[in-house]
Amino acid sequence: MEITNYYEFLQISPNADQDTVHRVYRFLAARFHPDNPETGDADKFHMLKQAYDVLSDPARREQYDTGKAKETPPPDPLSKSIDFMDQIDGELNRRLAVLSLLYIRRRTNPAYPEVSLGEVEERMGFPRDYLEFTMWYLQKKSYIFRADNSAYTLTADGVDFVETQRESTPTLNLLLTSGTESSSTNPKKKPDAYIPPRKPVIVPPVTAHSTDRRINRSDRRINQKDRRSS
Repeated sequence: MEITNYYEFLQISPNADQDTVHRVYRFLAARFHPDNPETGDADKFHMLKQAYDVLSDPARREQYDTGKAKETPPPDPLSKSIDFMDQIDGELNRRLAVLSLLYIRRRTNPAYPEVSLGEVEERMGFPRDYLEFTMWYLQKKSYIFRADNSAYTLTADGVDFVETQRESTPTLNLLLTSGTESSSTNPKKKPDAYIPPRKPVIVPPVTAHSTDRRINRSDRRINQKDRRSS
């Protein structure tokens, strides 16, 4: 029987402390409470109460974590197959990894697309201290949005960037298609970092006015008598 992922529902890291659990619970309780005329949701509020009852109790939380660990092994961190440490390419790859994580969440869970910084840190296998510049840049570009509970979501501009750059950016395509597992077939090859595409050359369409005037134009010399012969 599949165990509901309470951490994912609350958008917090499995390593989140009790203060974080309480703070996120209060924030979501105000959002999902049935008395809230704009965002109230009785089903989500009931699920939130269940998650809080488990995660706020150390004994029940330990039992829950043990059950989750037996159910599904955690995926390999992205840092195993993507270079996040290079001075320039590493930063570009970090941006692409964050965008891909948020894009996948937005597509697979549109009703609750938020991803906590702790989850980003865990999936990337990269310390959050090194993600500050990355998150700041993506927010300034309006690709991501930080909510009141400190979780992040992908904006419409972020979706447009991911979908338009996917085909021209090998690293981004790799992150979106196989979660970077396919890179293990060639671990020595480092995926290319994002390189902005060149400005396309616009070729004006051929119009009737641009047609060669000589085409379909009869040669005046044809069937014309040679004046010298007369």
